[in-house]
Amino acid sequence: MDGKLDLRRSLDGYRARVGEFRLLDIPPHRYLMIDGEGDPNTPAFAESVETLYPVAYSVKFASKNAAGRDYVVPPLEGLWWADDMDTFTVARDKTRWKWTLLSLVPDWLTDSDCAAAVDRVGARRSPARLGDLRWGTLAEGRCVQTLHVGSFDDEAAVLDRMHHEFIPGHGLRMTGRHHEIYLSDFRRVAPEKRRTILRQPVAPVEAGAGR
Repeated sequence: MDGKLDLRRSLDGYRARVGEFRLLDIPPHRYLMIDGEGDPNTPAFAESVETLYPVAYSVKFASKNAAGRDYVVPPLEGLWWADDMDTFTVARDKTRWKWTLLSLVPDWLTDSDCAAAVDRVGARRSPARLGDLRWGTLAEGRCVQTLHVGSFDDEAAVLDRMHHEFIPGHGLRMTGRHHEIYLSDFRRVAPEKRRTILRQPVAPVEAGAGR
């Protein structure tokens, strides 16, 4: 890799296996972020992806050229939620979904580095949603995650087991937002071959809850 850091290999949060629900502790990470809502099969979602990637690569090249620290841009990630989380496992009503797309930023880079990257991208071509992009820290803590191979619409059965069997079966409850990590580029990989980490932050059920 010629000294290039690959966070997929170095961070435990990028490890998961099909058919295995694993509990792990995720430390706080900083991300480029862009928010949206509704069906992801829309131009607004595509515009968000097309805004996030150029900034992520601008940050990467600035790190390589100015700081001498090169890295592989991590996979695209997404937070997903709805007023009723059963819209992900039962009805699959995508019009009710809300989302935040994420691109992880290595911890040696600063807010100023992110802001400068936005300015550089804006000066060249200004993607449609550049003004909506932000950056910040996501602290998830204790999580359960697994690897899903297949189309996004086939995730429902896996999420149903995670939400309604594994999590309550281990004395836990869901907190935070459903998190997906797209190990495959869904713009180029056939649906049946896509590899996606499915993650859910959790916390212990409080003693006496529900009594």
